[in-house]
Parts: sequence; structure tokens; C-alpha cells
Amino acid sequence: MNIKKTFGAIAMAAAVSLSLAACTDSSTTTETDDTEVNTDATFPEGSTMAKLKDAGKITVGTKYDQPLFGLVGASGVPEGFDVEIAKLIASELGLSADQIEFVETVSQNREPFIQNGQVDIVVATYTINDTRKEVIDFAGPYYEAGQSFLVPASNPLNITSDPESIGDATVCTVTGSTSEKNIREYTDNVLAVDKYSDCLEPIRGGQADALTTDNVILAGLVSQNGDEFAVVDGTFTAEPYGIGLQKGDDDFRDFINDTLEAAYEDGRWEAAWESTAGTVLETPEPPSVDRY
Repeated sequence: MNIKKTFGAIAMAAAVSLSLAACTDSSTTTETDDTEVNTDATFPEGSTMAKLKDAGKITVGTKYDQPLFGLVGASGVPEGFDVEIAKLIASELGLSADQIEFVETVSQNREPFIQNGQVDIVVATYTINDTRKEVIDFAGPYYEAGQSFLVPASNPLNITSDPESIGDATVCTVTGSTSEKNIREYTDNVLAVDKYSDCLEPIRGGQADALTTDNVILAGLVSQNGDEFAVVDGTFTAEPYGIGLQKGDDDFRDFINDTLEAAYEDGRWEAAWESTAGTVLETPEPPSVDRY
């Protein structure tokens, strides 16, 4: 699919609004945190959906340092598009926003957190790939990004979206991420850190020349740092973002996919985007769900 991308004049973003103008369906709903909750939701006995509804809580792994997608600011509460997607899923389980327990989840621990039952789902700029699908399942995708480069605004090395352009430059990225795997196909000069935001100081100090990961993550970092950095135009991969869950829980995966497709149709997905990442980026078309 073709996704619109605008990184040309990313200004300093204002605080991300979390209001979500959801559409009403025929079910009885109550409003909490502006996300409408399906209070009539019923599920087969013994299903994950029934267990979560009966428990009155869902535990969601998300990132705490990704502007526009998952960021904890002064409020102490995660904000961003991934957070809003989690709220959509919770609402169809009959759970309100304050019944979501968010857990900070970084690239290296997403699969273990799911496998060990520390979280029920992970919504954390999580690229669907075959290696990860060997140990967990994915619903979605709910967005498709692409890998690119963040560089100093002056871009002294003239790095482009073509990874061959990096030459002998040192590229920073996150340990265990798809981005690390991808860039190591082109260079051994990789500085691996825990979080993408940890790459900014090495670039400032000259220990790294660029940061590579998905373009939307890079755009969020640029939005927080004025005119200090820039994202080069274009991408060199396709990164479908999915929702991670326990391997083999087909009913739960189908439920999440149904929820996503309904949100695409009734405008809730678009409202979630425009209130978060859409404050900086153009609104794309939602991707087709892959019911593998």
C-alpha cells in the first residue's frame, strides 16, 4: 500500500491530545476518557476475552519513549497512537481506559513479556515478521511504517534513505530490533542501545552519525527536538505494525482483527490517528488485516 509521509517541515509538536471521537454503534455504551465502551460485550466461556472482561483489567505492553506512538510525559500516563489502539481493543472487551494497566515494554522484551504472561497484548511499534511469529501471534497490521534515517539537520555526510549511502558512518539503533537486523546487512558500524531516544546524545557527541528505525518513530523524535535533527526522505523497508499476543490464541486474534476492521470502517481508527500521530504526520489509509 502507498502511505502518505510528510517529514519535510516537522515543527516542534505540541502535547499530544488523547481525546478520541469514537462513533456509536447499536450496543449500549458508556463514555470514559472519551472512548466509548461496549457494555453489552459477551464472549464464550473460557475465552481470553471473557477472562479479561471478568477480571476487569487488561495488561498492555507499550513503549514509554516513542513520541506520537507511546510516550510517558509529565502526566505519568502513556500517550500516543499505540495507546489509543489499546483503548479501542479494551473498549470492545467492555473495559474502560482506567481498566488498562500499561507496562513499559522495550524492543528486546516484547516476546518474553507475551510468552511469560506478563502482558496480555503488546502494542508497541511492533513489526510483524516470520521470526517473531514462531513464538507469538500477531493481530493486524494496524499501520505500516518504513525504515529510514535520522541525521543532524545539516546532514554533513549526505545520508539518504538508501542504506548504501551510509558508507563508513556509525549508525545507532536499538538492540534486538528489526531495525538492527536490517541495518547490519549493510554495515558493521552499529552502535546498539536500549532505546531509540538513547541514540540522540551519541549523535550530538559524534559517537554516531545517524539513527535508523521506522520513519514514524524518527518523526516523533524530531518533533521533540526542534530543528536539531531531520529525517531523510524515503524508506528502504516496509514495517507492518501488529499487536502481539500469545501463540495459538486464535479466537483472541480474530477478536482483535474484527475490532480493528470495525474501527477502520466507523472512523475510530482515523480519529485515534489524527489525535496523536496525525498532529505531525498526514493521515494514511489503514492497512488490510492479515488473517493468517
